[in-house]
Amino acid sequence: MSHPHHHEGGGPLETVLPALALVVCAGGYLLLVRRARRRNPVRGWNPWRTAAFGTGLVLLAAALLPPVADLAHRDFRGHMAQHMLIGMYAPLALVLGAPVTLLLRALPAPRARRLTAFLHSGPARLLAHPAAGLLLSAGSLVVLYFTPLYGTATAHPAGHWLLHMHFLLSGCLFAYAVAGPDPAPARPGVRTRLVYLGCAIAVHAVVAQLMYGGFWVDVHAPVPQVQGGAMIMYYGGDIAELLLAAALVATWRPERHVLPRPRSGHPAEVVEY
Repeated sequence: MSHPHHHEGGGPLETVLPALALVVCAGGYLLLVRRARRRNPVRGWNPWRTAAFGTGLVLLAAALLPPVADLAHRDFRGHMAQHMLIGMYAPLALVLGAPVTLLLRALPAPRARRLTAFLHSGPARLLAHPAAGLLLSAGSLVVLYFTPLYGTATAHPAGHWLLHMHFLLSGCLFAYAVAGPDPAPARPGVRTRLVYLGCAIAVHAVVAQLMYGGFWVDVHAPVPQVQGGAMIMYYGGDIAELLLAAALVATWRPERHVLPRPRSGHPAEVVEY
């Protein structure tokens, strides 16, 4: 294994732009909370969901801003810590913030009905299945770390940010499919979701062990860095997936797996999430 050839980070735009994006996300969420409370003062909005979403943004900030971001450019262990934060810990917190439910409550009725219609569409049902999230999040690890893709992507700033986007979106998708409080038509039962979560745990464990042993891994970094990154994936992934399992149990609601299609009125009055 040769030394890493990541692009050098630390430019002002690489710090300012993520910080601005996170502030905009926080402001947008709080604005939606205000609108939802104004539309239905009695129902209001659960402050724990706001706290969960805010925690997710804080975890993203920890990953995307110095010192972790700077370390990730020069040390594979930093990359893996960043990967865990962006792809596993932050998504769980963001999903527990129930942003889709918040949108349904805050949007005007016509737009909320369109959002509900999208949630019932074929593509949405496909993406909401845990198999899709498992393939995109855990399955992509094999392609990333056992082919030249990792070295190619991290050699260019655009590739680095595309990796971040993939980690975040696929992580959110899997967390949403397994334990999200938001509406998800045709979501499998709890036992099925636990099976998919077990598969994700197994994939992370196998990839981490192969990486630690140096089998087929295609990461151009010093051996101690690769082994350290493998340990972060192994133990960090286990903790994140245990938290996801706990969230599945905590957010499980009997007979609320199917989102009814509203016929009249505001969709938020139909969905009891």
